[in-house]
Amino acid sequence: MKKIKITLVGGGTGLSVLARGLRQYPVDISAIVSVADDGGSTGIIRDQIDMPAPGDIRNVMSALSDVETKLENLFTYRFNKDALGGHALGNLMLAAMYDMTGDFAVAVEELSKILNVKGTVIPSTNISPKLAARMKDNSIIVGESYIPEVQQKIEEVYLIPNDTVATPEAIEAVWESDVVVFGPGSLYTSIMPNLIPAGMKEAIINSSGIKVYVSNIMTQVGETVEYTAADHLEAINFHMGERVMDFIILNDQNIKGRISGYYDRNGMTVVDSDSRRLEEMGVKIITDYRLVHIDDQGAVRHNNKVLAEKIYDIALKEISTLQYRK
Repeated sequence: MKKIKITLVGGGTGLSVLARGLRQYPVDISAIVSVADDGGSTGIIRDQIDMPAPGDIRNVMSALSDVETKLENLFTYRFNKDALGGHALGNLMLAAMYDMTGDFAVAVEELSKILNVKGTVIPSTNISPKLAARMKDNSIIVGESYIPEVQQKIEEVYLIPNDTVATPEAIEAVWESDVVVFGPGSLYTSIMPNLIPAGMKEAIINSSGIKVYVSNIMTQVGETVEYTAADHLEAINFHMGERVMDFIILNDQNIKGRISGYYDRNGMTVVDSDSRRLEEMGVKIITDYRLVHIDDQGAVRHNNKVLAEKIYDIALKEISTLQYRK
């Protein structure tokens, strides 16, 4: 009996949230994760060891791990800054495994076995690239953590070195997938770094899998101020060189009066769907009134259970060759 193969593409906390929701379904999950992060514990480890960024990889591995809760908590435990530089133990374990194997993809694979990860976690590239952005005024900003600080419109992003190639495992995962999901996560600093290594664009464009983009709920200062969902998708299409998405999952509820004033004070607004433009771009819109979770403090995030449900429904309805049925 054939399982649905779903590949998740992204980074940050969004990818791990989605992975945690999807692991409840009878699907074969792969996660292609950005390794261009250069902030916090990850940045320190990258500078000292010259390895791909471990932080987002660690979060997704934890989300997909079947180990006991205490071991999972140990993997995500972050040391006091005065003791060990604020490092998360999982980052140190990945660094140690990388030091032992000399190959980051192998290090992730080996540690995944120890943590009994349900699925396959794949670094987007096997080196330690830097993310660079060309801004609206044609200035160049280098470093994932520095790009949002400029607070200018981003025209395009690219990796340094510019001949950075995607891992063979990442390309294979895209080719073999029934569904490829992009996001949720920071558009330019979490999703884009996975799309631009050499070989990945061609794999995404030419693969036969259904492509789904999960739109962010809120805009992000320094990256997507005043962006609609259509603007997010247009930026992806620009970097890919053509339209690739079949579906977009987005929020269409008016939540402005229910969310924390923190967002408004910090220049973040609810992402408008701009549905007419999306329809003109040829994507099918999927939404649900339950898609957004707002906690008691007015913090906004995706409901990972509903998001996973929507993606699984897309797979069941659109992939007629699948033998597996709910």
